[in-house]
Amino acid sequence: MTTVNITRLDASDKDFAEQLSQQLAWNETDDLDVHQQVLNIIDKVKKEGDKALLDYTNQFDRTQFKKAAELCLSLETLKQAWDTLSAEKAEALQTAANRIRAFAEEQKMQSWQYTEEDGTVLGQKITALDKVGLYVPGGKAAYPSSVLMNAIPAKVAGVKEIIMVVPTPEGVTNQLVLAAAYIAGVDKVFTVGGAQAVAALAYGTKTIPAVDKIVGPGNIYVATAKKMVFGKVGIDMIAGPSEILVICDGKTQADWIAMDLFSQAEHDEDAQAILISDNAEYLDQVEQSIHRLLPEMERKAIIQASLSSRGAFIKVETLIQAAEVANIIAPEHLELSVEDPEALNQHIRHAGAIFMGRYTAEALGDYCAGPNHVLPTSSTARYSSPLGVYDFQKRSSLINCSESGASTLGKTASILARGEGLVAHARSAEYRVK
Repeated sequence: MTTVNITRLDASDKDFAEQLSQQLAWNETDDLDVHQQVLNIIDKVKKEGDKALLDYTNQFDRTQFKKAAELCLSLETLKQAWDTLSAEKAEALQTAANRIRAFAEEQKMQSWQYTEEDGTVLGQKITALDKVGLYVPGGKAAYPSSVLMNAIPAKVAGVKEIIMVVPTPEGVTNQLVLAAAYIAGVDKVFTVGGAQAVAALAYGTKTIPAVDKIVGPGNIYVATAKKMVFGKVGIDMIAGPSEILVICDGKTQADWIAMDLFSQAEHDEDAQAILISDNAEYLDQVEQSIHRLLPEMERKAIIQASLSSRGAFIKVETLIQAAEVANIIAPEHLELSVEDPEALNQHIRHAGAIFMGRYTAEALGDYCAGPNHVLPTSSTARYSSPLGVYDFQKRSSLINCSESGASTLGKTASILARGEGLVAHARSAEYRVK
């Protein structure tokens, strides 16, 4: 029998805060060996360009490319992938794309300005990034949903060119991933992955153009490479293990909640699934569901390891207290599986995505609800947000002083500049003072 030993916590315990902190912690220790390998890869790609890409791709993906041009997939190849999908898969992909695009359209920031009494105009100009690199995992970990979630907001923002990189171990491509790239409007696709792909996107080679920002998930080598090239290019975020936190009042079917917890636990052993309830008996019911349903799961070993090492059931006195605990955790995914989710949501301050009500499974957000599934993890929802159109737009300040405004502001600027000892600043402003 497959058993799961889930940690039980009680918010009324004196040392609850310490217990919770320990449960949330995960091994974030940097692997120095990985760092050194990634440094070497980035350095080689910077120096040797396409040659390094070919060497690393053939080595790590067990391919036999002879020329860098072979790494590029034609747009016709993407279209063929779309054309050969079954009607069922094509409809599902298109439905998801349409919903993601509709939501993204609502996120677009607009330029604005206003005019002061003396004629000075102040404002903000919104422009899109020129080029964005999209990293997509390949091989067994193939995620067409990630293609849609990353590429569509960039297109809606007005990004001129989206360059996608995807590893193809043994030369095998995933048709759903390529089809997703086609309907999302990806401009170029290269069959290269790992740290070498990140380096190529950041610094450019003869074949792969340098981009302004790199987005998309990847393994530890990809994440480390993104850290190292940040500054040369922008990045979306450094994501930790997937997380789900469910707050339930004890009235949702226990099997539903058990499966919701499984839906994130099955990602990997470090994923975290937590259930909070003000009903102790209900926690027991969900635990019983977990033991009964787990043997049916294809990834039961991963789920078992995740729930046993990082999962938790937390007993609280009230749902308001549950919200307070949720704000401490600041989860990636938060389900409010309660009678009145709107009321409880008023008490939530920190969460990547909030799933309201008993019928809103987190899995819907992963694929087709519309909002982005690229979310802040590891409590970073305290200060960061889901990926969106705004991540592919820039803001430029606009200042257009009238003659009168320049004279008035010049006096103020002069005083402050001389107070800082920056005389050239002061005199530059003073030239415009009447």
